[in-house]
Amino acid sequence: MDDVLGYQGKRVVVTGSASGMGEATAGVLVDVGAEVIGLDIAPTKVAVAKSLELDLRDTASIAAAVEAVGSPVAAVFSVAGLPGPPFSDLDTMLVNFVGPRLLIESLVPSMPAGSAVACVASTAGLGWQQSVAELMPLVSAPDFESGRAWCETNAPMLEEAGGYVLSKKAMNIWVAWRAATLLPRGVRLNCTNPGPTDTGMMPAFEAQSGAELINRFVGPSGRRSTSIEQAWPLVFLNSPHCSYVAGEALHTDAGFTGALITGQIDAEMPDETARRK
Repeated sequence: MDDVLGYQGKRVVVTGSASGMGEATAGVLVDVGAEVIGLDIAPTKVAVAKSLELDLRDTASIAAAVEAVGSPVAAVFSVAGLPGPPFSDLDTMLVNFVGPRLLIESLVPSMPAGSAVACVASTAGLGWQQSVAELMPLVSAPDFESGRAWCETNAPMLEEAGGYVLSKKAMNIWVAWRAATLLPRGVRLNCTNPGPTDTGMMPAFEAQSGAELINRFVGPSGRRSTSIEQAWPLVFLNSPHCSYVAGEALHTDAGFTGALITGQIDAEMPDETARRK
């Protein structure tokens, strides 16, 4: 495949590379000639340059992965995540936000000017702008331990809103907030907000909310996304050709957000709909 996006020979890191969007992203990057390092709690099946075990709930595991990745790192794709139940709200927050934030911050010193980070959030995080004051103490927490402590202290909030939803709101807020201070050193930070996507996590979402409810988020396309349809926007965002794009939340939801904002989709959805992807 022609490397029109500028990844040939560059070292890139993909979390969640064993399945779903992460696996698809790793596959695209291998095809365009990148040196792909896959990080996941399970083995990566894609023919990456290096496959490393990573548990985003464990600081020692994160530190070991960062050391094994080496330097320089041209791009980080933070894709790993949990769907919420059957996992606890705390584990969901750690894997979806607190751990990825530590991993990214630990890799930043190895990222030269012109590097980029793309994180996967979700349409479940829509409305994050109204939660900035509430979640900023978590978003700006100085380290993993204080982030975990915030989650434990605010367990009732997590239970009420859902760890999955809060983790995706926190990721959107962190991207908007941290991008401004990363950019002067030449590192761009962005995220995507996918709509419902057929991955290995979808059965868990359906068990929580039902397929009919989830399908209300598919947007005007009338169908769910595929993993590869979510992978390409991530690869695009981290390309050096997107050098003036930072602090952005790209809605990869087939027009759902636009239709919702313009009143073409019923905004008065049940609370449970707003809690899950």
